[in-house]
Formats: sequence, C-alpha cells, structure tokens
Amino acid sequence: MQFTSEQRLDDGVLEREFTLGEIPGILWTPASASTPAPLILLGHPPLGLRKMYPRLVARARHSAAEGIATATIELPGSGDRPRWPAIEQARAGLRRVMEAGEPVSDEIIDALVLPLVEKSVPEWRATLDALLSLPEIGGPVGYSGGVISIGIRLAVVEPRIVAAGFFAGSLVPAAMFEEARRVTIPLHVLLQWDDEGNDRQAALDLFDAFGSKEKTLQANMGGHTGVPQFAGDAAAQFFTRHLK
Repeated sequence: MQFTSEQRLDDGVLEREFTLGEIPGILWTPASASTPAPLILLGHPPLGLRKMYPRLVARARHSAAEGIATATIELPGSGDRPRWPAIEQARAGLRRVMEAGEPVSDEIIDALVLPLVEKSVPEWRATLDALLSLPEIGGPVGYSGGVISIGIRLAVVEPRIVAAGFFAGSLVPAAMFEEARRVTIPLHVLLQWDDEGNDRQAALDLFDAFGSKEKTLQANMGGHTGVPQFAGDAAAQFFTRHLK
C-alpha cells in the first residue's frame, strides 16, 4: 500500500488516497484517537470513486465522529481502472431490458454480478490485510453498503468482518441466496419500499435467507435515492454498537 496524497478535512478527519497495486482507494481516520480505531469497509455501486466521493466522504465523517475509521477501493472496471469489456456488455444488456420495461433475466444478472464478486472480493481482502497492518487501525471490522452480493461473499469468507450493513437494492444472482444462508454475523439491511430498480419480494426473500441470528430489516417508503436521514443514523448506530 502506497499513500499518494493526504489532506485534513475541516472537521479534523484525515483523508489519505492510496494505491494497492493497480487498485486506488481512500482511507479516512478520526481526528484523534488514543487507541487503534475500528474500521468500516465502505462499499459502493460501480459508478467510480470520483462520482461517489460526496456520499462516501459524508459516511466517513459520520463514522469518524464515533471514532471509527473507514476505507474504500475502486471496483474493477470502474473509475480510472482499466475497462472490463465483459462487464460493460452486461451493463448494456441490463440497460436495454430495463428501458424496454422487460424483466431482467437470470443470465444478465449472473453476467453482471458474479464476475464482479469473484474479482473484487480478493481485492477487498488484500486491502484489509494492508489496512490492518497500519498502527492506527486495530479492528474490529465492518462492511457497509455497495453491491450486496460482494458484501454477502465477504461476510462468508472473511472472518475479520464481524458485522455488515447492506442496502437491498442490487440485482442478486440465485447462487448468492445459497451463500446468504451461510452468513452468521449481525446484519442491518435497509430496504426502500418503492425502489424503482429493486425487486421488493426478492429483497425480502434474501433477507429471510440470511443465516444470522441477529438481523434487522429497516424498510422505508420511497425510491432508491429517498433514504431518510434517520435510516442512515440507525445504520451508523448499528456499527457503533458492534465495533465499539
């Protein structure tokens, strides 16, 4: 891991950009901490870190106020990373069927999501290795948001992640439902009831499939971008409870 830039935000949070091989990322650490900080891995949709930055830094500042560090990385094929023709083709297929008002086939979902899970999860784990080697980061570790299938796989294979918060808005391959049954860590799942890009029943079925003894589903009226502030606050409280 190589840090490429750093700045102190106006609330004292230290923001450092880094690269891990070809993977760009950002680490935010609290203004002051007497002991190594817990860590949340901030997931996000594959829209690129530059586009997602305002939302990510807002989440990072909120966590830093609770004494929790946060970090994120650019997903494969997104942002400034090399193009991924297979994923671009799958995205184009998804746009076509959605614009036509047709149902999204399992084949399109699998082609769009499964390769992303297979490639990005090892990158997240390598990033976690590097972050936990820093003296200012001590764990425990949570995972928050982003592509829910990536979060599911991480929750299954990464024992250092002790809690996860998911946004039930991603297209989920059928194979991930089987993996969801193997998830046992505490979960907080946010569902927008009228999400125009989400199959509500599929989201409810996925929540039911999770094997965790502690799992909370918070459903609110409104579309994908209409998440109320109190819902975000509840998710933050979930992580404070499990990481602090």
